[in-house]
Amino acid sequence: MKRLFLLGLLFFLPGAAWAQELGPEELVKKITSEVMTAIKTDKDLAAGDKQKARKLAEEKVLPHIDFQEATRLAVGRSWRDATPEQRKRLVEEFRAMLVRTYSNALEGYQGQEMRVLPSRVKPGDTDATVRNQFTRAGGQPVPIDYQMHKTPEGWKIYDIAVEGISLVLTYRSEFDQVVKQEGVDGLIKRLGQKNEPAKVGK
Repeated sequence: MKRLFLLGLLFFLPGAAWAQELGPEELVKKITSEVMTAIKTDKDLAAGDKQKARKLAEEKVLPHIDFQEATRLAVGRSWRDATPEQRKRLVEEFRAMLVRTYSNALEGYQGQEMRVLPSRVKPGDTDATVRNQFTRAGGQPVPIDYQMHKTPEGWKIYDIAVEGISLVLTYRSEFDQVVKQEGVDGLIKRLGQKNEPAKVGK
């Protein structure tokens, strides 16, 4: 399931100049077209080259994710009690974890396609759901929805739902257990330990 969450991000690679000008649905449509071209023309990337995947994520994907909001939702009630330094560390480690998972998810790419469905975003809306269908050869279409909101830097993703299951809420159930046993610092430590191999491998 988490592989599908991150594969969904394969289709979110806009250029910053026009990303701030388009609405959420138009943005995702343009992204889908450009991403398919990028993957199809880079055999190493499509084959799961982790260094290229990390570079791709850092340059193209991550600038369009609101990690502060995603981390806040994933951590849940404990976010309110966290100090500014703890919040900063949580965002850093959550970001690193998604980069690591994203790099691994690329290994599962085998010609899948993403189709953007019509959405109901009205002028003036600051929150939107962009609906997509993820298709694999011989398989049923999988619905993947981007939860997006408008920020001063343009529209950004703060959650992805696959078949109705939220990425941040999936992580929240894991994080809650760790926080109950080890506190916020324990969660930061656990995330850091998981991310360490990827940091060393840079």
